[in-house]
Amino acid sequence: MKNWISFPRIEGNATRQAHCRLPEGTYEREVGREGFFGPASQLHHKHPPTGWTSFDGDLRPRAFDTTRIRAVSDNPWDAVALMGNAATQVRLWRTEGKSLLVRNADGDDALFFHQGAGDLYCDYGHMTFREGDYVILPRGTAWRIECAEPATVLMIEATGDSYKLPEKGIVGRHALFDAAVLDVPAIDEAFLAQQDEAEWTIHIKRGNHLSRQTFPFNPLDAQGWHGDLAPVKLNWRDIRPLMSARYHLPPSAHATFLAGGVIICTFVPRPIESDPDALKLPYYHSNEDFDEVLFYHKGQFFSRDNIHPGMITYHPNGFVHGPHPKAYETAMRYGRKETDEVAVMIDTRQPLEVYPLPPEVEWEGYVHSWKQPENAAAE
Repeated sequence: MKNWISFPRIEGNATRQAHCRLPEGTYEREVGREGFFGPASQLHHKHPPTGWTSFDGDLRPRAFDTTRIRAVSDNPWDAVALMGNAATQVRLWRTEGKSLLVRNADGDDALFFHQGAGDLYCDYGHMTFREGDYVILPRGTAWRIECAEPATVLMIEATGDSYKLPEKGIVGRHALFDAAVLDVPAIDEAFLAQQDEAEWTIHIKRGNHLSRQTFPFNPLDAQGWHGDLAPVKLNWRDIRPLMSARYHLPPSAHATFLAGGVIICTFVPRPIESDPDALKLPYYHSNEDFDEVLFYHKGQFFSRDNIHPGMITYHPNGFVHGPHPKAYETAMRYGRKETDEVAVMIDTRQPLEVYPLPPEVEWEGYVHSWKQPENAAAE
């Protein structure tokens, strides 16, 4: 794809390069369309765009602590439903031991293993899993797991759709990760050993209703396969993020998997921008076409305060969001030279509905976490 040379309008006291050389005493906000791919403008504000004193209504930013979700189940379809829309369902599943044998007829599933280790068996064979693994399960795949350690799994369904790899454009097909690092199930000794003539039931989800299909043998009985459709596994440690010392890249540069209505990005440790003129953390932005969800897996997220692994934040579209005041101050003085965070971002084109959760799971004070300290306000 080629772009015609354009001449964006510049008005008032503004920088000529987005995210660099901000006019003194200003805070940059990007207003963008089509997730960071469409037209955009950078506005330079006198005050932080997140400097609200109150925020009422359902549009407010929200945060949830999934470490307070205690329910354990051997059935993935009993996982706690966190939020969803017609294009995706986001669930949190805690399990241990052996799970039921299941199949999702509603869409592809992306499993992100926040905790745990063990074995996954499916139509195509056997693979191990560990903390930090993504496993993409094509729609209709029968699968089950056996945990060597209790597992906590973030489940992201591409409802009625399939996960694909993002277009990597001019950086080339080997950027972020080489497809050669993707693992697929193997017809190995462990897979053949689990085949038996006992009675097995597949629990099939379709339209969020369950059906059960019983066999007088283990239906995971493949002796071999060939083709280019199968589950794939990717660990975040195999992702080599795009970096720029002079320009803060948008979240879309970290896209990992995407379907028509949902995008999964992965933030992994990387050096922070070193150029003194460059912003060194996510800029304030109002992304008008997507809701944004972040699951914090590991480390300290460099644009947030008081967030620990296992938490989820949700920023609906329609209001400005961005770094917390303390994180912004640390970044602007280059107080950290690299990030140590690992986080999964879920962007959805259609608004998400947050499902009922136990009251102790939501951090009600999150909406107030952008308030400036009184001494900073006095200055």
